[in-house]
Amino acid sequence: MVIEVLKHSIMITVFVMVMMIVIEFINVQSKGSWNAYLKKSGWLQILIAAVLGIFPGCLGAFAAVSLYVHNVINFAALVTVMIATSGDEIFVMFATIPDTTLKLLVIIFLVAVATGFIVNLVTKKNYMSANHKQHDKLVNIETVCSCFKSSMILKQLKNITFQRSLLLIGVSLFIIFLISGDIGPENWGWEKITFLIMTLIGGFVILTTTDHFLMDHIWKHVIKKHLLKIFLWTFGAFLIIHLLEDYIDVDQWIQNNIVIVLFVAVLVGIIPESGPHIVFISLFATGTIPFSILLANSIVQDGHGAIPLLAESRKSFLLMKLINVLVGLTVGATLYFFGF
Repeated sequence: MVIEVLKHSIMITVFVMVMMIVIEFINVQSKGSWNAYLKKSGWLQILIAAVLGIFPGCLGAFAAVSLYVHNVINFAALVTVMIATSGDEIFVMFATIPDTTLKLLVIIFLVAVATGFIVNLVTKKNYMSANHKQHDKLVNIETVCSCFKSSMILKQLKNITFQRSLLLIGVSLFIIFLISGDIGPENWGWEKITFLIMTLIGGFVILTTTDHFLMDHIWKHVIKKHLLKIFLWTFGAFLIIHLLEDYIDVDQWIQNNIVIVLFVAVLVGIIPESGPHIVFISLFATGTIPFSILLANSIVQDGHGAIPLLAESRKSFLLMKLINVLVGLTVGATLYFFGF
């Protein structure tokens, strides 16, 4: 049992890391230009904020907080982004429940837009805006960074760093184990093909990117800050579920206490950090909780995307979370009532 949980956790962790590396590469290479559209005014701002929110990871949330602090977007757009954002957990969901993840993103997008429009109607444009201080440190985009320089590839490989060597070895081993069926799906289907393609793309980025991007963005940010945490939370969540199933009927207990589980899922969503929410992904992946509970947690939680907001404007953070909690409870309870 432990070996299977370990293999599953490694597969999820590597896939999450690869996706984060690719997203980081795209974001920095585009120099954050995808978030410039948020500066448009009006209701279109809410639609763009929702799109930015469902962008994998916390970059959309970070950018939105920075723009909110500088009074570029209003509070309604901020709420929209945070509802649409599921933090780094979205990578875990794509790795474990890809079909459900796509459905969840569509629903969250619609819920975020609807909530944003309602908030926009009942609040003034700059209501609850943060102070006017310039906090450039919140911008999570390094506009001067270059991810790819073809003239540097051979030179960097001749003087390859320890970090690049370690990452390339890790990616190569994962590809070998994935193809052999020792890790991941045993049979070749769209999921296994997707895992392979994404890993190859991630490996290409690691092989060809500049030393600066590899050290500052991949090694220091993605690997050092996220790898161990995601692996431990994933491994711990699946292991605890398997151990509990040996002693109690988890499915039956949850069915008998579904209201409590819904409230717990929403309350855990308040935590401005990635990690704890993986428990609910694991519970859904094993068929223990219904989709409505996973959706409620996803609506309220925003990974660590709201941490800068907490530092800059606690009032805005608390009001935003209160709205998200009400929306999460309402949507989760409604869908559960209709059997989802």
